[in-house]
Formats: sequence, structure tokens, C-alpha cells
Amino acid sequence: MSVRARVRAALTQFLVVVVMGAAPFLTVALAQPAAAATNQFKGVNWADARDNYQSGWVIPSGLTASDSYAQVHSVADSYIKAFQSNLGANTVRLPINPPSVSSSWWSAYRGAIDAALGDGMKVIVSAWTESSSVGKVTDQSAWYSMWSTVIGAYGGNSNVYFEPLNEPYGYSQSDWISLCSSWLSKFSSVPKGRVVISGTGYNDHVTGVGAASALNGTLLSLHYYGYWNSYTQESQWQSDLSGRIGSYASRTVIDEFGAPMTTGIDYLSNHDGAQYQSYLAAVTDTARAQGIGSVYWPGLRDGDTYSMERINGSTLANNNASGVTQVRWGWGY
Repeated sequence: MSVRARVRAALTQFLVVVVMGAAPFLTVALAQPAAAATNQFKGVNWADARDNYQSGWVIPSGLTASDSYAQVHSVADSYIKAFQSNLGANTVRLPINPPSVSSSWWSAYRGAIDAALGDGMKVIVSAWTESSSVGKVTDQSAWYSMWSTVIGAYGGNSNVYFEPLNEPYGYSQSDWISLCSSWLSKFSSVPKGRVVISGTGYNDHVTGVGAASALNGTLLSLHYYGYWNSYTQESQWQSDLSGRIGSYASRTVIDEFGAPMTTGIDYLSNHDGAQYQSYLAAVTDTARAQGIGSVYWPGLRDGDTYSMERINGSTLANNNASGVTQVRWGWGY
């Protein structure tokens, strides 16, 4: 999530409450008992320095538009190995959009996915809209075509997961569930356990999508950020986070969460008394205790104060050792 999107999300949080209650006619299922965990996902986002919301190609930091497949693969292989050795990550979440997949960039960009898979990583491929002010698919034909191409390439690989749309805040709950149902029907060859359905709004609640019977069997994506509230006690954050997960912890992956990593904060102290320390402690303690997988935002994004890593020559270096330790705690290390 970009700085611009963070501000917009903070200003519109109250609308989510309205959206969540706007569809009494939805067909829902009773909460299923926890039968599994998602803590196999220990991941990071690799994002475009300009923002993943692009009208053109999405190009994660360290790559360039002129790169060939071999060049992308080489850079990605180095960065993925750094995510593994520096952080202990086993998952990377990568952005796509229709312009990126319908063009020559796709043949090069596949090098990033292939390098991650070759290094034994899980890959979550997530679609961004082409504008940060829309929050919904603007060209459904292009969106389906994009996914047909991506699933055609990676549908048979059990380590690739598909997130139809990041932060669908432009949809009501009922419309979002309907669109996801259509996506699942169109791509029925993909096992539901490899589909990651975004929570409503800014992925900020999964209770609505979790209760929808049409989406049974899918994973659920939750985003959660420390600027959404001003709590300074870990218990306050934990209570707030719990309400966003509800009874769906066994299906939930927190595939965006993050805090400042370039400002010198010590995340191993002051868990009761400081906003971001208490926030990160709450997320990671909750994830660890409930077996919830998590994917930090961002593992790498140039110019983002939340970035866990920075480019250091041909590899990556940590920005905040205490932050790394706290995130790894959430992963079960």
C-alpha cells in the first residue's frame, strides 16, 4: 500500500462499517471450525517504488523496463535468496495488472516468478487496479484476460497462489462476493485452496467474505496497518485485529502489514506505551498464537520507510534488526 493509499484508507475507514452491513441478503454459511492454519506463509511483498497502482507496467524495485527475462531472473534470484537468508521468508507476493501481462513485459517479468519458484518459494500473484482512486476492476474483459494468461502459465504449479484483486474498496460487500464467485467459476481448474480472496474495503475485514458460502474453501487476505488507529497498548490492537478476523483465522493470511523500518524504532521494547511497537507486537503475537500466515509490506520497495530491506549492491540488507526479529517471531521462529 502506497503512502497515498495509506492516507486515503485512514480517511475512509468509517465507510467500511457501512459497507460491511449493506448486504443482508447475502447467502452465508455458519462459521467453520478451525481445521487448518495458514502459517506456512512467511512472506514479504516486493513492490514497485512508484506504487503498484500503475496505468502501465508494474516493475518491482531493482528491475527496469528494459530488462530481459534473464536479467529479471538474475536480479530476482539474488533478492529472493536475500529474503530467505536475511529474514527466513518462504513466500513473496508480486503485483500484476493488465498492462503488465498483455505486453512484452510479461515474458521478462515471469523471470521473477520463476526465480522465486526455483528457489523454493511460494508466490502470491496479486492484481492491482490501474488507478489508486478506483478500487475496482475498470475493464473486466482485460482483467479476465490477464488472469487467463497468468493461470495458463502457473495454474499447474502448487506453489503459486492467485489473489484476484488487491483492496477492492470500490465494491459493496455483495458485489465483491459476486465478482469473486464469477472468478472462481471461470477459473474452476484452480483449487480453491490456492485462491486468496481479499477482504472487503482495503482488505481490512475478512468476516464478510469468510461467511459467504460461495467462497468456501478459499484463503482470505487481510491487510492491517498501525496508522489506522492510535492505540498504544498491545491489547487494544489485538482486540481490534480479532474483530477483523472473526472466526476465520484458519483461512486468513495477513498479506499486508507494516511499520516504519528506517527511523530507528526498537520493536523489541515498549509494547505497551508506543503506537507502532504495540501494533507490530500485536500483529505478530496474534499471528504466532493463531497460526496465521503473514506477508510483510514491503520486503523491498525503494523510498518506502516501511521497507524491511534495502538494495545493497547486487543483494539486500536489513533496515531494522529489531523489526526483523519481531516479524520472524510472528512467523514462528
